[in-house]
Amino acid sequence: MAKQATTKQAKPKKEKSIEETLWESANKLRGTVESSEYKHVVLSLIFLKFASDKFVERRNVLIADGKEKYLEMKEFYNMSNIFFLPEVSRWSFIIENSKQNDIALKIDTALHTIEKNNPSLKGALPDNYFSRLNMDVSKLAALLDTINNIDTIKDKQQDIVGRVYEYFLSKFALAEGKGKGEFYTPKSIVNLIAEMIEPFKGVIYDPACGSGGMFVQSIKFIENHHGNKKEISIYGQEYTSTTYKLAKMNLAIRGIAANLGDVPADTFGRDQHPDLKADYIMANPPFNQKDWRASDELVDDPRWRGYDVPPTSNANYAWILNMVSKLSENGVAGFILANGALSGGGDEYKIRRKLIEDDVVESIVILPQNMFYTTNISVTLWILNKNKKERTVTLPDETRNYRNRENEILFLDLREKGIPFEKKYTQFSPENIIEITQAYHNWQTDLQKYSNVAEFSYAASIDDVIAKDFSLVPSKYIQFVNRDENIDFDDKMKVLQQDFSELLKAEAQSKNDLLTVFKELGYGIKL
Repeated sequence: MAKQATTKQAKPKKEKSIEETLWESANKLRGTVESSEYKHVVLSLIFLKFASDKFVERRNVLIADGKEKYLEMKEFYNMSNIFFLPEVSRWSFIIENSKQNDIALKIDTALHTIEKNNPSLKGALPDNYFSRLNMDVSKLAALLDTINNIDTIKDKQQDIVGRVYEYFLSKFALAEGKGKGEFYTPKSIVNLIAEMIEPFKGVIYDPACGSGGMFVQSIKFIENHHGNKKEISIYGQEYTSTTYKLAKMNLAIRGIAANLGDVPADTFGRDQHPDLKADYIMANPPFNQKDWRASDELVDDPRWRGYDVPPTSNANYAWILNMVSKLSENGVAGFILANGALSGGGDEYKIRRKLIEDDVVESIVILPQNMFYTTNISVTLWILNKNKKERTVTLPDETRNYRNRENEILFLDLREKGIPFEKKYTQFSPENIIEITQAYHNWQTDLQKYSNVAEFSYAASIDDVIAKDFSLVPSKYIQFVNRDENIDFDDKMKVLQQDFSELLKAEAQSKNDLLTVFKELGYGIKL
């Protein structure tokens, strides 16, 4: 009997997400627009579509309520936290003119008009941006068509625009890579900080807020614990003008009110919140920033009061002291720094020693490699606490009394934690975050539940830290059972340096010996 032919059924193609479709459409702009530029193009257009959808929704409600005579009065939109859009700023007008040669100018006009009519958006939207880029009209029109297919308010639970923003910010940070993606801190790191310091009620501050990711995750933390986001006040500052606008847009689409200062500005040279006292600080300031002040500038700045002046060669400790000065009497800070700050000498040593002696340092957490898009090195999460003796956090689902062990520091090594994503990067899974935060909170609240774990955690006493000459390098405290637990990184590097030097000397000697042999044989050669 002849075999019947069999046909393979083609697998159904996986439907692309809104984010993926948008990303592909946005990528078509890359021929004439740099990625560092077109993120502002895409995110501005998404903002414009979202604002317009919300406007139309509110407009229809007014019509249904028989209030047609109020349709062009901004007060009837602002009272519902909706941005008022004049005719030239509405998405329908943009789409009607999307194939026109002057569409870039019309988009610039739309954004300018929205900002002018809504004071809360002052300084948030690109100014004369689209016209300057001289984009291909057909590619811009194609992007507008793609965005036009998104109903940004259809699913109230999914936060479509927030999701798109998060996706695009991460993808742009990935695309721009080292040295250019500083506007974005990977979400799983921000989640970890939020779950550790629990910014539930009070004032939140970020002195280098980038695109506002710390604030977004703080609000999500509150929502996840069924809290009231009206009980949070948000303050921040950002130096780069375009990133400052990104942050204001990112917060505006989520309905998050924030004071980011009147203008983008340097936190050290122009502190826009000099008298602020924050209950929570979350930050990812620039790593190892050089020449952040001239030698004779900011020497008497009140932010260093009680400490040595941070060195001009590196701003790491200037960021630390800026945050310490902003903490309220029960304030807690979680921030990211380069590992070098854990053991530096000179003025950094003096400041670090004083912080430890003042019992401000609560926890030092080493993160895995490849978590950031701008660097592949492992970095450190610092937790500072102005009142380690006791604080209370009352969440709707539980009350936690934090009776911290005075003169103890919890060291955590997370280098073996995390899961891969985007091929070469690492992120924390939800299970990782639960494990890490449970260990941290158990140490804070319950002596019965916490114990040191080899290769993961160690609660060091002040005597332990003094014995290590005030070093905050976790590997000096945490036990490593599968490696030499007495290994000292600095000592090991010195040994390796010496071994390498000896190898180079041996190689040079071998070359000389070989040259001598050839010379004796009557051959003059060079190696």
